[in-house]
Amino acid sequence: MTNKTLLPLLLIVFLASCKSRQYTKNNRQIEKQASKANPNYESYSTLSYIESFKGVAIEQMNSSGIPASIILAQGILESANGNSSLAKYANNHFGIKCTSEWKGKGYYKDDDAKNDCFRVYKDARESYRDHSEFLKRKRYSFLFELDKNDYKNWAYGLKQAGYATNPKYPELLINLINRYKLNQYDQPETEQEKFLREDRVFADINKNIPKEKEKFAPVSTPTSNQIIVANDISDSPTDKTTSNGRYTVKKGDTLYNVAKRFNLTTDELRLLNNLPDTGIKIGQELLVVK
Repeated sequence: MTNKTLLPLLLIVFLASCKSRQYTKNNRQIEKQASKANPNYESYSTLSYIESFKGVAIEQMNSSGIPASIILAQGILESANGNSSLAKYANNHFGIKCTSEWKGKGYYKDDDAKNDCFRVYKDARESYRDHSEFLKRKRYSFLFELDKNDYKNWAYGLKQAGYATNPKYPELLINLINRYKLNQYDQPETEQEKFLREDRVFADINKNIPKEKEKFAPVSTPTSNQIIVANDISDSPTDKTTSNGRYTVKKGDTLYNVAKRFNLTTDELRLLNNLPDTGIKIGQELLVVK
């Protein structure tokens, strides 16, 4: 390989590395803000998640016609009971990505591509509302003709429309609904109520059709407003590690602040150490070098 060929490749690698560091800093800033806003965060169980979000699921069902059971089952599945990093830090319970028309912040995770941009919401309720809006497009339109308590056909219809690549996605949703009796939150509607609801929803879908590409297609290059400049985060760890890249947990340490000091996300630190949750103990040795 000649020097002329090598230099552009090195430049591409350098720029990609700079971008990755920028996204990592951005995520740490969002995580810091979320932890400050909710310092006593407690993980959800499936039952506590249902109890916390059944109200907004019913609200969205009555507004759009998506069964509350489907909304809750998707939330449970997509957000790991509200405990995924996207849900905890970005209030994003359905994995909805940034688009060119998204004006909010972005949180970056490897998904279909490296450093995919996911929407950051001010609260979980906003995520639930956006999920309903996300489904109001041509490819899902046939689903809104179903009764709003027809969760089985909604589950199979979502897979048919391409919502998920997992071939067992319908069964996963239906099993969750049956196990936790989520269909108790579904409500029938009269013929007149269904007509009025369909009329309202299809008006929204038809309005979206001309701008679906802009409104719903994920962007490869995020807009500047989706990046937070994290000036107050140090890039240099202040704590010593052992020669094999390990750090011993001290009093007052949390998974979040240890990860921040060593330029890691909490998910990266958990994966490096095979941690099942966010709990760490004094004296525990953590691998902090990737």
